[in-house]
Amino acid sequence: MDITAQSKNKAWLLAIRLRTLPLALSSILMGSFLAAFQNAFRLEILLLASVTTIFLQILSNLANDYGDTIHGADSPDRQGPTRAVQSGVISLAEMKKAVILFAILSLVSGILLLFFALQDWKLFLVFLGLGIAAIIAAITYTSGKKPYGYAGLGDISVFLFFGLVGVIGTYFLHTLSFDWSILLPAISLGLFSTTVLNINNIRDIDSDTKAGKKSIPVRIGKKKAILYNWVLILAGNFALLGFAYSQHAWWALSPLIVLPFMIHVGFGVSKSKSIDPYLKKMAIATLFWVVSFGLGLLIFS
Repeated sequence: MDITAQSKNKAWLLAIRLRTLPLALSSILMGSFLAAFQNAFRLEILLLASVTTIFLQILSNLANDYGDTIHGADSPDRQGPTRAVQSGVISLAEMKKAVILFAILSLVSGILLLFFALQDWKLFLVFLGLGIAAIIAAITYTSGKKPYGYAGLGDISVFLFFGLVGVIGTYFLHTLSFDWSILLPAISLGLFSTTVLNINNIRDIDSDTKAGKKSIPVRIGKKKAILYNWVLILAGNFALLGFAYSQHAWWALSPLIVLPFMIHVGFGVSKSKSIDPYLKKMAIATLFWVVSFGLGLLIFS
């Protein structure tokens, strides 16, 4: 393989952003753990939901690379890793084709998931609509004429899709039922996922300001964005306490073992000049938080 091919392969790996995939899987794991709590876990749902979510996350990352290049957020002032299109190794046309490919893969995988999970056509159409909405949300975050990420609406989208929709939707596909108690773990995960986005936006506050991307940190300033970051972390853990208390499920407190790591991230974002490492740390802490929840369920419930 020549140097050019190696550079392009490396650029595609950077564009896919492997470090974001564990966070994307967290909502699927949480929904599956909650289904196991009700003795309704189905392995095929876990596997197909995981594949679909990975495709959606890669789609989002590629579309973000494409959109930020067009709208100017990926400038030399940006502090994060160099983007694939920004580097010039991958062209806009190639990235656009990749976005279309992963949109199709996400749709096909999602339809297979619904085929195995649902027998009711009305429910099938409802979930198909949610899946299409997720694909559209992944693409239009930074792409299109009016990307909602540039209007500061990314936090709401992440909270909904990585929290409520991801957890509750996965739980329903396992159990074919809904339980109000799962709202609290879903809210927790949505808040932690929003924390990851907020750290990303604090890191990029200067370049986003110049590009006209009005993220929450750009709108409220760095000091208030750091306070907002603390609120997200603490509120997510308080929601867990609410779930444990309301369900008398004290095993559900096992994720609190991860709280010191999240506090470490909070202080790091507050005081460190280099914020990017804490983006990865918060994503990993969120995944460990979910895994700790599952271990508490399997060992102590």
